[in-house]
Parts: sequence; C-alpha cells; structure tokens
Amino acid sequence: MKTAVAGSSGFIGTRLCPRLEDAGHTVRAMTRHPDRYLGSGEPVFGDVNDEASLADALAGCDIAYYLVHSLGEPDFETRDADAARRFARAAADAGIRRIIYLGGLGDDRDDLSAHLRSRREVESLLGGSGVPVTALRAGIIVGNGGISWEMTRQLVERLPAMITPRWVRTRTQPIAVADVVRYLVEVAQVEETTGRVFDIGGPDVLAYLDMLRRVAAIQGRHTLIVPVPLLSPGLSSLWLGLVTDVDSDTGRSLVDSMANEVVVRDDSIRSLVPFPTTSYDDAALAALGERAAAKRSTTGG
Repeated sequence: MKTAVAGSSGFIGTRLCPRLEDAGHTVRAMTRHPDRYLGSGEPVFGDVNDEASLADALAGCDIAYYLVHSLGEPDFETRDADAARRFARAAADAGIRRIIYLGGLGDDRDDLSAHLRSRREVESLLGGSGVPVTALRAGIIVGNGGISWEMTRQLVERLPAMITPRWVRTRTQPIAVADVVRYLVEVAQVEETTGRVFDIGGPDVLAYLDMLRRVAAIQGRHTLIVPVPLLSPGLSSLWLGLVTDVDSDTGRSLVDSMANEVVVRDDSIRSLVPFPTTSYDDAALAALGERAAAKRSTTGG
C-alpha cells in the first residue's frame, strides 16, 4: 500500500512514518524541505498552501494521513480551513481511497474553543470532495516534544510553587504518543473504520492539576500548586509564555481549549483496534526517558 503522510516532520509524523514502513506501507513523506528530510519514507515536496505540489505528492497513493495544523499562527482557523480544502480536492483528484486525520477531543454540545472548533472544521472539510475520512480525536498527547506535554513538564521543572488558573481542574483523558501512532497505523488496516470518527484516550481520566502533581512525584519534586480564579485566559497565556517555551499565540489557543472537558465519550475504537493502552504515569516516564536519551545523544554523554 502506497501511503502519503502530510506532516511527516512533525511530532506525530516523525513517529508514524517508521511504524507505517514496519507495517508494510510504502511511505511518501510530504515535506516543504525534502532536501533536509532525514526521517523514514521517500521525501517529496508537498505544501498544503500549494495545491499544485499536493497533486504531485499524492499521485499514485492509496491512503493519505493529514497531520497538519497552524496552531501557532494568529489566523490559524482560516489557514487550516483553506489548507484542508486544498488537500481534499487534491486527494480526490489523485484517487486517494481514504484520508486519515488526527483531530481533537471535545463534546460537540459544549462551547468549544477556537482551537477545537477549527479541528472539527478541518475534519469536515477533508471529506468535502468525496474522499472517505477516518478521524481520530485525541486530547493531550503525552510524548517528548508534544506542545501540551512540554507545557506540563516545563511548569513542573521550572516552578517549585505555582499559582494556577482554574482550568487546572478541568478533566482530560491523556494518551501516550505511542498509542496514538498505533491507532493511526492500525485503522488503515481495518476497513470498518473507513468514513468514521473515533475518540481515543488512555486509561486515566485526570484533571490538569493531577497531571502536574503526578509528573512532580515521578521526578521526586515537591511542587506546591494553588489554583485561583483570578487569571484570565489572556493572563494565563502570558504566564505560560514567561515560564515555558510555548509562544503566547499557541498558549492562548491551548488555554482556551482547557476550559473544555476532553474525555472519551464513545470507545467503539476499542472493539476494532483492541490493545492495552498506556497509563499516564508510564507515558510520562517514557516521555522523560526519551528526552533524557535525546540529550545524551546530542552531548555525547
């Protein structure tokens, strides 16, 4: 099976491409810089802002993964919608049999944040030209380099005590990055997942406060956390920008989303792709271990 991956150089894509090859796919890694691409698969030029490039990148492929977003841009909703339309048209023209998309958890009955609304819009637009879409919706993805995880890790490591916004009491269902990648690979092999939307999550439902405390405990830190109702979303994003490496635009989008409870409402994916998912503590340990190994490899230690 010939498979294109849009977003091959990103947090998920760099992990997905080698797993797809292991599963027998011939991977076409779409990137704006194929001359610099060092990951798995055949690098090809593909830019979601350049529809002509998408036609060439998708030609001859059976399945296409869409892992692209513009969260750090102030106009990300418009940019992501336009990109999804281009990709949908190009996929239909290329004869792609299925698009597989990784979106965001969140109850449609809630007042969803701009970030989560955008993910829903992209999900819908990708199917707008007739290509069936399999959408996996995830909350916080725990893995080295993931934005939400890095925010959690950096807050714990850099602040011995923190006064936090009230959104730290919002419930979420985090999932290990390895489990996300496994779902993405295996749904391609299960025809019954075609044209369907699935919630994916790990076994633990936790408040952000619980996650901060668990990461502190894993690292042997004693972090004092005091939630208060005084920090507005704008102030919260500035606070994140000061304490972590998350830029203010991305931080604001994440903070707005943290007002929405993001838990699995429909676990039907478990009967189609059954495997034991990773606990939050084990996922956090794996992320910390991966980071430590990466640091050793760059320092030669």
